[in-house]
This record gives sequence, C-alpha cells and structure tokens, in this order.
Amino acid sequence: MSNMAVDIAGIRMKNPVMTASGTYGFGREYGEYFDLSLLGGIVVKGLTLKPREGNKPPRIAETPAGILNSVGLQNPGVEYFLENELPFLRKHDVAVIANIAGNTEEEYCAMTEKLGASVDGIELNISCPNVKEGGVAFGTRPESVYRITQRVKACCKVPLIVKLSPNVTDIREIALSAEEGGADALSLINTLLGMAIDIRTRRPILSNIVGGLSGPAVKPVAVRMVWQVAQAVKIPIIGMGGITTWEDAVEFILAGADAVSVGTANFGNPFAPVEIAGGLKAYLEANEIGAIGDIKGKVMI
Repeated sequence: MSNMAVDIAGIRMKNPVMTASGTYGFGREYGEYFDLSLLGGIVVKGLTLKPREGNKPPRIAETPAGILNSVGLQNPGVEYFLENELPFLRKHDVAVIANIAGNTEEEYCAMTEKLGASVDGIELNISCPNVKEGGVAFGTRPESVYRITQRVKACCKVPLIVKLSPNVTDIREIALSAEEGGADALSLINTLLGMAIDIRTRRPILSNIVGGLSGPAVKPVAVRMVWQVAQAVKIPIIGMGGITTWEDAVEFILAGADAVSVGTANFGNPFAPVEIAGGLKAYLEANEIGAIGDIKGKVMI
C-alpha cells in the first residue's frame, strides 16, 4: 500500500491534492458531490479585509485551452469567512488554507492577525497591486516580495505559503526572495496575464480589458517554473496551472512539487481533484512506489 500523505511545512495532508483558490469557493457547492474529506487540502476563495464586489461583468472569457478571468476577488470578507464559512469546512477532515489579498502591507497583516491559528495555513496572494507603490504588483519585484513576506511572517501563527506570479522576468529570483523573507512554502503558478477581443464589436471581451489565463494552456509554463524553482529553494512547493488529470499531477511532482492544486478543471468536472488523487495512488501502486515523496523531483535531465 503506497503512502500518499504529505507534510507541507507542518500542514499534514492525507494526500497531495488540493484545490486552487478562486475555483472552489468555500467548498459548499462541491461538498454536494462528494465528501470533502477525500481531499488533501482546500484553499478557499481569495479573501480581502472588507467585503468586495469585484469587477464589472463580463468577467470570464473562454479560450481554446482555458479561461480568462477578471473576477476581481469578489468575496464576503475575512470576518464573514471566519463566522460563516470556516465552521462548515471544519466539519471535514481536510486541511483548510486561507488565501489572502490586499492593497497594502497593513491590510495583509490585519487579515493574518484576524485569521490567527483558526486555519491550517495562509496562502499569500502577492499578485495584487500595491497602492502605496503606484499600483505595481507586490509579486513582481524581489525587494517587495521579500518585504511583504517578512512583514506577514512576523504576525503569522500558521505556515505561510507565498503564491508566486508567473508575470515576472526570473521566477527563481522571486522564489528566493520569498524564501529569504521567511516563507514556509511556495505555490505556483498564479494566472498569466492575457486578453481577448470581440472582432465584431472590436472591443475587449472582459470589462477589465485584461485578465488571468488559467487552464491547460498554461501547464507547460507552470511545469517549467516549478522545475526552475525546485532547483533554487529548499522549502516545499505546491504546483498548479492547468492540472486536469492525474498524469498532469505526476508531471508537476516529477518537476519538484510536493503537492498540487487543481483549479480550472473543477469548473468542468467537480470530481477532478478526487479522480486525480485516485489516479496518483494507482500510479504509485502500479509502479511499486512506496510513497508519493519518492518521485518528487525525479525528472531525469
């Protein structure tokens, strides 16, 4: 019997399959299809300090191998999550990770303090614009990545996962800055910046003009970045970006990921993460591999 358990910087999970933030809400809808305890972890919808309505529609555009989204972090706020959504999630045997987003360092710290130790981990979304620095995203400059990670880590009572943006020149440089700032783990990649145009109206399809591209189209980029980061850092990595099947998940683990997150695939198949976990286990047993960690980073270069 192969061992599927993983430990991500102290976050213990029965298997390495998680759900990606922004694609799973707070688990209620998917809980109608299967027992959420079958998952390794749930990363909840991105939270902000106060409730947020998000961007104006249209906010979603389909692409040949994925979707563009500019939802704009619509969410009920961190306090609502703590009072109304977390109790539901805590009824299940699954790690709960809160994804947080802010426009200032102070907002990130305030949310981290409110969450305290009520969740199993915090995922830091650093793709947000830093309003005090002219709107440049926190995650695109090594010095800002180091600073925001260091500040949040100082008030964080649970493992801190920093989610990396792929919209950078050198992903390794960004990853090292997060590690040096005190990150306990990394997750990558967030969405790639993209755009779609309606040729009949000659206008952008998204009201926000640009949006984040996710789905199978980004998978080769994500696998490459996970492989590069795994060569550069010593902390655990959660790989994501276009994972649809268990074979995709194996690729990420071979590239150096300790765990994987399933995102866009959930929209087309609510059973995707459970099927991926089952496929991973069958793969290990068919190849007589004792534990999922035995194939981590074992790509043969």
